[in-house]
Amino acid sequence: MKRTMLGFAAAICLVTPLAAQSNEPQPSCKMCPGTYIPLEELQAYTKKAIAENRVDQQVRDVDIGKAHIGIGMVHRGKLDAPAPNSVAEHDLVSEVYHIIDGTATLVLGPDIADMKRRPATAETVRLFNGPGNNGSTIRNGVTYHLKPGDVVIIPAGTGHWFTKIDDHIDYVMVRIDPDKVTPVRDEAESQAYLKTTK
Repeated sequence: MKRTMLGFAAAICLVTPLAAQSNEPQPSCKMCPGTYIPLEELQAYTKKAIAENRVDQQVRDVDIGKAHIGIGMVHRGKLDAPAPNSVAEHDLVSEVYHIIDGTATLVLGPDIADMKRRPATAETVRLFNGPGNNGSTIRNGVTYHLKPGDVVIIPAGTGHWFTKIDDHIDYVMVRIDPDKVTPVRDEAESQAYLKTTK
């Protein structure tokens, strides 16, 4: 009996380190490459936006294991007053703006009036930010005056609404897509897109 207990204790000592190792965190994106986007490519998107009267363009959409991360380049021209039903809300995709150039007034808040579903066939829904709604206004929204260098975080479900753009505003948009509702887009697809015309 004594010999059996000693053998059992020795077995536990040998197995315990292996069990402890299996509980160690593992990378959520095993052996995934990093992604680099040069400034020149981002500037090409802004140039294309101005030349072709575009607003939002998806530069990359990368699978990082537990989510997709999209990088958009946005150029918005002068806006004296908001367009009707121009409050935007995305159900599943959160966004982070980093303002590069220009100034604007942005209203944020979750209480959106007169919400209407965006068509599932819309380019922005299919390729950029997934399903969501538009609305007429944000009740009790918070107003921010954006300038170069500012960062804005917009959780999924939060309304965002440009009510004024002084001349223009350019920003890099990071889209966080944990449900992977947007398609992956690599450098080759980005370069091919930049060669197209509207």
